[in-house]
Amino acid sequence: MFQQGLSGLNAASKSLDVIGNNIANASTVGFKSSQAQFADLYANSLNGVSGNNPGIGVTVSKLAQQFTQGNIESSSNPLDVAINGGGFFRQVVNGAVQYSRNGQFHEDKNHTLVNAQGAQLTGYLANTAGVIQLGAPVPLTLDKSDLTPVQTTEANFQLNLSSAEKVPTTIPFDANDPTSYNKQTVLDVYDSLGTAHIMTTYYVKTDANTWDVYAAADNKEILSASVAAAVNSKDTVVAARLAYNNAVRAVPPDTAAIATAAFDYAVAARDTMLEAAGTAGATTAQIDAINGAFTALDPGGSGSITGKTPDQINALLGAATTVPAVKVGTLLFTKNGALDSQAMALMDPPQTLPFQIKLPIFPDTGAQEPMTVSTTFDKTTQYGSVTNDLGSKQNGYSAGSWQRYSIDENGVILGQYSNGKSRAMGQIAMANFASVDGLTPLGNNAWSESAASGPPTIGVPNAGAMGQLRASSVETSNTDLTAELVNMITAQRVYQANAQTIKTQDSVLQTLVNLR
Repeated sequence: MFQQGLSGLNAASKSLDVIGNNIANASTVGFKSSQAQFADLYANSLNGVSGNNPGIGVTVSKLAQQFTQGNIESSSNPLDVAINGGGFFRQVVNGAVQYSRNGQFHEDKNHTLVNAQGAQLTGYLANTAGVIQLGAPVPLTLDKSDLTPVQTTEANFQLNLSSAEKVPTTIPFDANDPTSYNKQTVLDVYDSLGTAHIMTTYYVKTDANTWDVYAAADNKEILSASVAAAVNSKDTVVAARLAYNNAVRAVPPDTAAIATAAFDYAVAARDTMLEAAGTAGATTAQIDAINGAFTALDPGGSGSITGKTPDQINALLGAATTVPAVKVGTLLFTKNGALDSQAMALMDPPQTLPFQIKLPIFPDTGAQEPMTVSTTFDKTTQYGSVTNDLGSKQNGYSAGSWQRYSIDENGVILGQYSNGKSRAMGQIAMANFASVDGLTPLGNNAWSESAASGPPTIGVPNAGAMGQLRASSVETSNTDLTAELVNMITAQRVYQANAQTIKTQDSVLQTLVNLR
């Protein structure tokens, strides 16, 4: 007798519970509102026919979560990520996998991305070259170590060398005389330790459609004083210096012996410098400069050097290793202004791109030496317009320390470094289900798979059924507060109406009891 009204009260109370929960989570990031769904109840008669049964009330058939898209709002945390579309973040808590739409993440002490409850975001890590290693998703623990320097091995100079240019008035070419060349370009290149050097190229028009190219390192082809410093560790040089010192200390002093010892030292130092320069790939001009400096120390060939100490000899020989920029090749152009590779190949010697430019840089830090830069001139032209550098590039860079994160729509986490470079550090994994309605709520904005949801499909953002990601953003609750307040009024009225049916039934029963 009271069954229908009592079930109605229970159903209305459950509906108010759901509405209250939706309203309470109106500000919960990634929350998905629920809806109480009801079904009527009938009792079968003894003969199995219930068509004339007025029903015995109502029951809650399901609390269905509504996986509709919430609004996306900006945040100030670069590790906040919102999903725009389908899918869930895949997380691990104490080895158990769960799924969430709440993308509020931060780093823990191990640089692992976690949410407020400590659940670890999973994805795919990158190797040291920044290549994403796909496979089974793992917790995203990001490597924030310094970016390793990369030595320059390739470069490209893209220019227009004006066909209207004239042959320079000053011949031969001299890097220190701007009237001996038509164009100069500079490009920063990096040695194996990430130290920056200036690679300079000079362009000299020698005839119609013909340009000679010269190259220099740090504005000049320099073997540097560190070549001279190599003599300090050579046994023969050390012995020659000791002999010189003994001659100086002799009593009484013998001027001729000192001059002979100085000459012997110069011979040992020259031989050591020539050996070091040859190993480094020195040019003929650089070798000639060292030999010329030695000859200048003993111009008459007497086999003695007067008034020069070993240190002064080192300085003179070392200074001689600075020579002008050297020619690296010749560019030929067609009558249409394009590079003429066929004509270049027929020259003597053949000119083939890329030019293999050796920059004999000897940094005191001990970087690999010399640097060989494979230099192309892709899209370089000779048109009638002004001579102009249209953009030069190379593939090296210096070491860099980690500065900040950025996350793109595909979930790739980019580390940005102090040297201006970016490197992929990992990629966020996502999951989706055949039936998201079958997921089991766990609380803390998380769900787990169930038999009703089916197994997860794992993938990357912005592919297949997975939505795009937006960094520095959050997906707000999909609770429609206005609609929930209206639903609450309706549920309240339903509760009151069911209570009224119980009251009416009570009145009828009281009337029956009072019959005499």
